[in-house]
Amino acid sequence: MKKMPLKLRHLLLGSSAALALAIGAMAWNPSTGFEQADAATDYEQLQKFSRVMEMVRRAYVEDVTDDKLIDGALGGMLTSLDPHSTYLDKEMYKQMTVDTKGEFGGLGIEISAAEGGIRIVSPIEGTPADRAGVKAGDLIIKINDALARDMSLPEAVKLMRGKPGTGIVLTIFRKSADAPLEIKIIRDIIKVKSVKSDLLAPGYAYLRITQFQERTGSLLKAQIKALSKRSGGKLTGAVLDLRNNPGGLLNQAVEVSDLFLEKGNIVTTKSRAGNNLSFDARSGDALQGLPLIVLINNGSASASEIVSGALQDHHRAVLVGTKSFGKGSVQSVVPLGDGTAIKVTTALYYTPSGRSIQATGIDPDIEVEQRIIKSEKSDREGFSVSERDLKGHLSNGNSKKAVNKSSAKPATDNQPSDKMKARLKLDTQLQRALDLLKGLHALQG
Repeated sequence: MKKMPLKLRHLLLGSSAALALAIGAMAWNPSTGFEQADAATDYEQLQKFSRVMEMVRRAYVEDVTDDKLIDGALGGMLTSLDPHSTYLDKEMYKQMTVDTKGEFGGLGIEISAAEGGIRIVSPIEGTPADRAGVKAGDLIIKINDALARDMSLPEAVKLMRGKPGTGIVLTIFRKSADAPLEIKIIRDIIKVKSVKSDLLAPGYAYLRITQFQERTGSLLKAQIKALSKRSGGKLTGAVLDLRNNPGGLLNQAVEVSDLFLEKGNIVTTKSRAGNNLSFDARSGDALQGLPLIVLINNGSASASEIVSGALQDHHRAVLVGTKSFGKGSVQSVVPLGDGTAIKVTTALYYTPSGRSIQATGIDPDIEVEQRIIKSEKSDREGFSVSERDLKGHLSNGNSKKAVNKSSAKPATDNQPSDKMKARLKLDTQLQRALDLLKGLHALQG
């Protein structure tokens, strides 16, 4: 098994043809990496392809270029393999090289192939699709007036991307809905902020990764330091939110995992070509062993699952939420020299305990479904009676201490933002995570 430095390789772990990628990763040499097929059989198949191509060129109802035929053949070849392998034409390849830098045009969704349409792995937080109400697991059955079941992933991406300010209508099937939903979305420049942070309560850090991009690890480390400083150097625990995170770069998943681990394996990749890689943690825990909760759901895929699996296997964090997406494969992007490229699945990854989560996902340690909390207030909300409300109650003798305590100046910078306070009222999974953190802190004294 070959062990690799964290920054030596960039591998692709995104869930679709639409978003994250890494260039030139795990390229193989066909003459040495795989067994060679029989030369005579290869020649016969190439002759067959040539005959079909010539027949189409001569007899098809409209004139068609060789480039279009070859691109179509390559696209069909790769998409027939699995939902994540695809051919990237010049436009797609150029656009995808931009995506991992965190800015691109479109709707802000991660997609994968599915029977009957295009599956939404996850909407990216804060994007037009997210604001319009698109949810992980939705099945796109129409894009404007075109049936999605007849499209390849690249074709679907081309239709959904477009000039900022223009509109598009997605017709989706959602299991919880009685009928298909039509959702209108206005395209925009998608600027994905990879890492977000706040305080959940004094001393309790909230760390959110929306997507694993080129600098995610270093940004997360900086946010931890900033929250520690904001808390007067007295953090007592943290929540790492990986919900609806569709994945991204392998090296950044390794770097994020390494921030919380002192030693041990993080992830191993195994390929048929024999180019197996193993990534291990280096000494140093950014939280210095403080309690850590990781939030996952069905929209947590690929790189998110690497981080979740590593922290779970090493008993470094408690996973809370629902089962993850289950993408345990690695894609390599190989440039073809003419501005196009292929993205092909070349390996499976394994968590430190040796498990593959391909098509199974990661089960949380504590399963918590996200519940919708209604904002309506009951007539008796906030009404309660305690001993001190009773007429003639006895004094506890601590009045003087209470006055002294209340006169102390509050550390206002150690409080969650108004946005976080509002979110906590509605986010039941985050509420449970904070409660668990407080419980772990209480047990530690």
